Amino acid sequence: MASCPDCKKGSILPGEPTGRMVNGAYFAAGPSENDSRAIILLTDIFGLALVNSKLLADHFSKCLSADVWIPDMFDGSPPFPVDKMGTPQRAGEKMNWIPYFFGLIPNLPALFRNRPSITSTRLRSFIATLQTEKNYKKLGAVGYCYGGAMAVKLASTDLFNSVVICHPGPVSEQEISAIKVPSSFVCAEEDITFGPKARKKAEEIFASRNGRDNFIEHEFKVYKGTTHGFAVRPNQSYPEVKAGYEAALEQTVQWFEKTLPI
Repeated sequence: MASCPDCKKGSILPGEPTGRMVNGAYFAAGPSENDSRAIILLTDIFGLALVNSKLLADHFSKCLSADVWIPDMFDGSPPFPVDKMGTPQRAGEKMNWIPYFFGLIPNLPALFRNRPSITSTRLRSFIATLQTEKNYKKLGAVGYCYGGAMAVKLASTDLFNSVVICHPGPVSEQEISAIKVPSSFVCAEEDITFGPKARKKAEEIFASRNGRDNFIEHEFKVYKGTTHGFAVRPNQSYPEVKAGYEAALEQTVQWFEKTLPI
């Protein structure tokens, strides 16, 4: 699993979660009678230890009137601890790779323990158990950074009916081509792992399906002034980052309203 300096940067969002932990997963409950749809939130590399994802789950649960779950992709041991999170940047600021590489070394064992093949197995197991208990009619997934890459990988399966992919980690053209559910991409202006070149190629792959039987509904939105991580760990002291973060929240809500109708 690859990462970049921006993967370790971010700000902690204000507020207190209103959901609760259920069998190791965070649960933000929607109306008790609503089983028509639910959302799975796939975290960045800070996992459940970072409060931001829980606050986003609460927000989506309220806006969509749906259950939102955050599985523990990292089995209690996320690749990076929250207390090592650096200050986030905005587009145009120079990135310093040297401290990043030296800081990465102690985290290599955790990165290996949480490589995509392992986390995808955990996610499949979680969703299978969840559906046995809840039997939601439709499932959506929204993923951030590492979780965005996992959303791409699992969008080729029958686990989800729709996905939102926020500034994903490294994904291959083959994985993009294999996506078979409606997909909304939240893109940063500057992103090492999913920059303009990768984004353009992904757009071309989706566009090549237009007019064919395998057409997949999709959208790509780029937010000016932002860097990798802005949709989940925004530095809201930058007006353009704050605006991008808020617009990404609305993009996610509107996408699920459109593609997972009640």
